[in-house]
Amino acid sequence: MDAAIITEPNRVRVELDERSYDILIGGRLLARAGALMQPFLKQPRVFVLSDETVWTLHGETLIAGMKAANVSVHEKVLPAGEGTKNWALLGEALDWLLQAGAGRDDVLIAFGGGVIGDLTGLAASLLKRGMQFIQVPTTLLAQVDSSVGGKTAVNSAHGKNLVGAFYQPRLVLADTDVLATLPERERRAGYAEILKYGLINDRRFFDWLMAHGENVLALEPAAIAEAVAVSCQAKADIVAQDEREGGVRALLNLGHTFGHALEAENGYRANLLHGEAVGTGMALALRYSARLGLMSVQDAEQGAAVIAASGLTAELTSLPGGPYRADALVTAMQQDKKARAGRVPLILAKGLGEAFIYPDADLSDVRAFLTEELQKS
Repeated sequence: MDAAIITEPNRVRVELDERSYDILIGGRLLARAGALMQPFLKQPRVFVLSDETVWTLHGETLIAGMKAANVSVHEKVLPAGEGTKNWALLGEALDWLLQAGAGRDDVLIAFGGGVIGDLTGLAASLLKRGMQFIQVPTTLLAQVDSSVGGKTAVNSAHGKNLVGAFYQPRLVLADTDVLATLPERERRAGYAEILKYGLINDRRFFDWLMAHGENVLALEPAAIAEAVAVSCQAKADIVAQDEREGGVRALLNLGHTFGHALEAENGYRANLLHGEAVGTGMALALRYSARLGLMSVQDAEQGAAVIAASGLTAELTSLPGGPYRADALVTAMQQDKKARAGRVPLILAKGLGEAFIYPDADLSDVRAFLTEELQKS
């Protein structure tokens, strides 16, 4: 047997008492998917939700990996893209599961990026009040962020991820080999979430990324394995402390309040990826921190420069999908689940690797800041 197939993956544990689970990270995991999932299967079948792009590229490999363990696969393939995270397709997925006879003891696999992971997790939480599900993330962004931690959701006309639930997977299989089929743009968008972990509370990791970021983006095996494992461990540690985002977990939203507003104003179109919006959102959060005197302008601009050096956009005026409007962005920010009375919580920073929760940002001042950012030449 090929030694690469039997190499043990890296293992990161998400500690949540009886809902604890492992994240397995490494190459050739799809080929072993059936064996790795076997402990969770009460009958030799799985249900899979995927999208057209992922299924075309990797569906046969997943089926072969399940077949090797005598597990049958029942799949439903959805359109690719953020637009898939909607009520209609969620309902369609649930109807498919019910018609196929899926029950609470069955396993539903999320096989795709963050969109498929979010929708599948929500479907699993609703099917007969909860069926088992396993995350098999196929994008860099999903492997280091959205597949871990149990946040599930679909979008509404009022904003992103406003209808959802906390529902943990039983297992996460992060096969780093599948990242080779990602377009470079998608890879860089996922890298924004890796940078986020360094900016939140790990200056050493941020410095490591400054030195090795191009190796990570090039999917050099040792570098990508290290980046994914460190990112997953960072998220696992935070989720273990605060599963339902009542406190420290909010730090994982660094750049996301700005980023979600940018996505909403752009209508969630494909010309702006989530990671691209988050990259710019992090640069905005650092600059807004400097505006408030919380961190030095030098640190804020260094952080923005590292974001730009990774191929992301640190300047609002250069972000795809524009031109953006300060008033519209602030209106979108008011849809934040914790916004109230003209104020919104933001994740800001006292320095690089020193993010904190700023509970009551004044949206009128945020509007003035965004207006200034939009006037840059």
